[in-house]
Amino acid sequence: MLHRRIYQFFIIYALGVTLLFLIKYVLHLSDYVVPSPLEIWQTGQNVFFRYFFNVINTLSVAILGHILSICLATLVGIVGRLTLWIGSFIRVAAYNIQAYPIVAVAPIIFILLGDGLSSRLLITAMICYFPLLLSFIGILTEPVAEIEHFYDSTLRMNWRLQVKIRAFENIGKITTVIVGSGTLAIVGTIVSEFIAANAGIGHSIRIALYQSDLAKILIALFLIGIFTSLYLVCLEWMGQVVQKRLQST
Repeated sequence: MLHRRIYQFFIIYALGVTLLFLIKYVLHLSDYVVPSPLEIWQTGQNVFFRYFFNVINTLSVAILGHILSICLATLVGIVGRLTLWIGSFIRVAAYNIQAYPIVAVAPIIFILLGDGLSSRLLITAMICYFPLLLSFIGILTEPVAEIEHFYDSTLRMNWRLQVKIRAFENIGKITTVIVGSGTLAIVGTIVSEFIAANAGIGHSIRIALYQSDLAKILIALFLIGIFTSLYLVCLEWMGQVVQKRLQST
């Protein structure tokens, strides 16, 4: 699974770089606009280790933000499943908050919390939690009638048991959406670092953009793709382990 994911990324990255060079030589663009392969190689040798640790920094924040968004979406989904007014209120509030573009909200977050870890975590969670929220609300509000009917008739049903039944019966969907939102967690972290943070690969990309150094940006994108693939493979593996254990019990 890992080698297939890395192999697919290499193909996509190679096609993108090939297209970039094709545009360069067809339009006769200078090396200042699109660097030559030799310049990209030399830049990679100069910045590889620095960018490597920057990506690790970004990935660590993305993982924490992803966990935070999963917890937040689970909490909102559990409360939002209620048919009472509080459930409807929570759902509407969650949807309305997501309606504001993160680029408009991010400066307020950085002003209030500064440019440290807390701001990056919050922005990461805000970007990747919405697909989780939609899925969790859909799953937790959909009754599993053939199972819940038994507990309702024996008066043993409570909200904890109801959540467990619905989550267990839809564990495949939950795993899929968690894996899918992993990419958004990394994207959210990079966006927060690009806007105003002082660390991470997003910060390095912003500096490279100010310097008009496309070679550095290409190296950063390469490392981001590698680590994103590794993270998604880990999520898929953990999802398979959880599903197998639940099916065996």
